[in-house]
Amino acid sequence: MQNFLQVQGLRKAFPGTGGGAELVVFDDVNFTIDRGEFVCIIGHSGCGKTTILNVLAGLEAPTDGHSFIDGREISGPSLDRGVVFQSHALMPWMTVRGNIAFAVRSKWPDWSRSKVDSHVQQFIDMVHLTGSEDKKPSQLSGGMKQRVGIARAFAIQPKMLLLDEPFGALDALTRGNIQDELVTIVRGTQQTVFMITHDVDEAILLSDKIFLMSNGPRAVLAEIVTNPLPKDRTRATMHHDPKFYELRNHLIDFLVHRSKSYASTSSVQ
Repeated sequence: MQNFLQVQGLRKAFPGTGGGAELVVFDDVNFTIDRGEFVCIIGHSGCGKTTILNVLAGLEAPTDGHSFIDGREISGPSLDRGVVFQSHALMPWMTVRGNIAFAVRSKWPDWSRSKVDSHVQQFIDMVHLTGSEDKKPSQLSGGMKQRVGIARAFAIQPKMLLLDEPFGALDALTRGNIQDELVTIVRGTQQTVFMITHDVDEAILLSDKIFLMSNGPRAVLAEIVTNPLPKDRTRATMHHDPKFYELRNHLIDFLVHRSKSYASTSSVQ
């Protein structure tokens, strides 16, 4: 489905203190995402990436502009959008199974316990946590907690998945393993994903398109870069493609040099 998510004229500003001018975080942000697309958004701290994600999640209202998902305007939180934050946000008194089941029962309150348990187990197995169903978050490693968060988000079968640097606090090996799992899951489910990352290589591995934000305040969506690498790329193979270095250099050049003074939008194919 074309234009599954539409963002039109999005702007976020905060009132100035002591009668001063308002602080504009970002201005006139416009983009569309097709159903099944994986989009990463990159930019320096302060450009409003998390605020945009929170607007899409319905957790924050923009100052101006509108966002639509599947033809309906976003006006608050909804179970048609699954969110995974950098901090796992698990309920510490619940087990792995309990944390995921809580979300499932919220989505389908009429389901029987056996149906909930069967559905939950499917997603526990999907993120390779079989055998850890009865452990509480205090008994899990950081990577395992993030797996629970991912399983919980997928278990409600949302129309769109929103990821706010979900692997940022993990060590490199764990991060790489979960990236690989996410690639496999998303390709299998054809999930639509909007993800914040500071990791250029992560964006190249995961995304179909990469959104580049200029520096704040008054940040803009400066470029939309289409990933030219083949869909079946992996962490082990993508570095052998000459297009990888061309794309990587373009992204780094933007972050190091061009993001500071960008004042208009463009597109790179």
